[in-house]
Amino acid sequence: MSAQAGWLLPLSLLLSVLVRGTLAFSVPTVCETNGSVYYVGEWYYLDTDHCTQCECTPGGPVCGRTDCPALPPPCVHVSYYPTDCCPRCEKIGCEHRGQVYELGQEFQPSECEQCTCDMDGRASCLVADCAPPLCVNPIYAKGKCCPECKDGPNCYSDFTQSQVIPGGSTMWVDKCTYCHCHDGQDAGYWEGNLIAKCVKVHHCTLNDDRSH
Repeated sequence: MSAQAGWLLPLSLLLSVLVRGTLAFSVPTVCETNGSVYYVGEWYYLDTDHCTQCECTPGGPVCGRTDCPALPPPCVHVSYYPTDCCPRCEKIGCEHRGQVYELGQEFQPSECEQCTCDMDGRASCLVADCAPPLCVNPIYAKGKCCPECKDGPNCYSDFTQSQVIPGGSTMWVDKCTYCHCHDGQDAGYWEGNLIAKCVKVHHCTLNDDRSH
């Protein structure tokens, strides 16, 4: 046996020992989870928690939990699927004062508002502009926005508001004074003008026996 052959043999034995030692202490190349085998570099979700995603690494599984994004406020239909981590928004609508409406839906949040849920997910509303009532004693009927004069137009005889005169009528308020309540036909007359026009008779005293 030559000298060269003599040192090659120990070298081959040394390599054999090193290889066997390496195999004995090698890192794992697979991960066993969910009853399945995953190779290094593979991603998977846990069967027990679909919000937890893991990666198989040489050091074992490395996992992290998924944060679900917030659903849009005007979502009118939410679905939860068994295989999904996060809920799904299936239908978008409009949110108005805490209430949700479907796209295209018309609604009336108050007697004086008429609203529509537009296709862009926003509610557009029209607010009624009520004209001044033509009387001193208007009523607000349920379900109606603007006040109504149940007894028709009228006005006060004076600023004491002690007497009410029907619209278009004349009334003696004392022996020497008569007042006329406008009939309300002239545009703009009733805006802040609910006092009758009064005339005092000349050379008259309250002690006169003038009949009404």
